[in-house]
Amino acid sequence: MNKLTILIGWSFFCYSSVLLAQHAQDDWPDPMESMLTGQLMFDRLEISQTDNGDNVATWDMLAWYGGDEHRVYFKSEGENQLNDGEPTELERAEVLASKLISPFWEVQAGLGLRGSLDSDVNREHYAVISLFGLAPYRFEMDNALTINEDGDIAASLEAEYDLRLSQVSYLQPRLEVAAALTDALEYDRPRGLNSVRLGLRYRYEFSREFAPYIGGYWQQSFGETADLVEAQGKDDSEFGLVLGVRMWF
Repeated sequence: MNKLTILIGWSFFCYSSVLLAQHAQDDWPDPMESMLTGQLMFDRLEISQTDNGDNVATWDMLAWYGGDEHRVYFKSEGENQLNDGEPTELERAEVLASKLISPFWEVQAGLGLRGSLDSDVNREHYAVISLFGLAPYRFEMDNALTINEDGDIAASLEAEYDLRLSQVSYLQPRLEVAAALTDALEYDRPRGLNSVRLGLRYRYEFSREFAPYIGGYWQQSFGETADLVEAQGKDDSEFGLVLGVRMWF
């Protein structure tokens, strides 16, 4: 009797599995259907006050469009010291194509522009290749190598980490390193380690798309870069407090 019951149960299970599989094959949508999506994010949109009393507006934005493996990116970053009569400084504006090379990393390549937005200044044009993604323990990283029209090579590293304090609040340390592999004195970028910037922000999410923050940063210039900064009448070390918002669409 027990053997008969087991046999009937097993037959029913197999038959049901076939019916369910046929139903899934005929009616269910493909779970891996490819889609094209996009996002525009302002990671930093802030006002800072330095220890010298200067007020500086800063933006750091990223936009992308594409699928899981191939995307097109636009990155822009810059700042303007308020009420100093000087033009806005564009730290980078880049258009890149990306290829996913692992579950958490993309290789990106494209063209960029940086320099003062004054119409009388020759801005720097360059090619860029970057490694963009998540390092172990979820460090967000953007590592780039650039080469300009004169063959000058520069490198940069940016790393952020979101330390969750609650469901809606985060503490975010941030590291930026800038270096030059060749002299580019026309652009005040001597060979060697140029600067290191450390920041810390506390962010509160009123929604996933809108999160104001407060924080601070410390920046130090090194070597010949520090000499150039001092020659311009500035300190080679800077501390500032920031107030801003992180938002995306």
